Amino acid sequence: MKKLLLSSFCALAALSGFAQSKVYMTEEITPEALVKVYEALGRSATGKVAVKISTGEPNGKNFLQPALIKDLVQKTGGTIVECNTAYEGRRYRTEDHRQVCIDHGFAAIAPVDIMDGEGEIRIPVQDTLHLKYDIVGASLPDYDFMIDLSHFKGHQMGGFGGALKNLSIGVASGNGKAYIHSAGQTENREEVWGKIAEQDAFLESMAASAQAVANHFGDNILYINVMNNMSIDCDCNGHPANPTIKDIGILASTDPVALDKACVDLIYKIIPGEGNDPRALIERIENMHGIHTVEYAEKIGLGSTKYELISIDR
Repeated sequence: MKKLLLSSFCALAALSGFAQSKVYMTEEITPEALVKVYEALGRSATGKVAVKISTGEPNGKNFLQPALIKDLVQKTGGTIVECNTAYEGRRYRTEDHRQVCIDHGFAAIAPVDIMDGEGEIRIPVQDTLHLKYDIVGASLPDYDFMIDLSHFKGHQMGGFGGALKNLSIGVASGNGKAYIHSAGQTENREEVWGKIAEQDAFLESMAASAQAVANHFGDNILYINVMNNMSIDCDCNGHPANPTIKDIGILASTDPVALDKACVDLIYKIIPGEGNDPRALIERIENMHGIHTVEYAEKIGLGSTKYELISIDR
């Protein structure tokens, strides 16, 4: 039944319009499947490769596991990259964050770079409605290619977290995160929580900063979302709510807007049942107006919400 529903969804997506972005999908969530969906994109990661993940807050349990991502990271010769948080915790300071990477097993599979460990830089934004620039880790220019490897799940402030959030908040330095959360009001993470922006302004700032990183890499970037262990809470929460949705699969695209939209659509397609109930996650997305990030990212030209969902399992 699951495969029949997915086939029907793929067919409907293919008929929905023109100029569609391709989103590839596998229902398998294994190291081999992750490599397979990467290869389906036909865009090889070359040069010095940054693999952007969330290293996960200590005590959390839903973040992408090293055993799952190891084959892809090593196949591409990647360095796992992250930036420090805007909130106090074990990932706020570089040395503590490096220890988390060791504790969670990431340092055992690849080099790890906390990109703002040695400072931060500004890169241009195309959309200047809220932000004048994007503030990212100082080592970002050291990389020739980025794999935006995201764990798709809910998020307390963004509604959901996927490729766009990982590209924006995820690549921003600690102060850059403050700049995005405040929609340009402050670059100081020590004062940001008193200057949180109106919700849509925050979401629009996420879209603009995501576009800044995408523009920085040009064609040397790709996007993968893993839809497993999907709590309503982000991996930045050390005590997330338990997932109420069955694992769906791995999706990949060269268009982050299409990718996130496809993932959201798959959540909405789930018929609630025992052990597979999307209603809490849908409520989180809607309460935080999470889809606005996707819609605004399309508006400013980062990608398209029109897509063709292509199963690589058939």
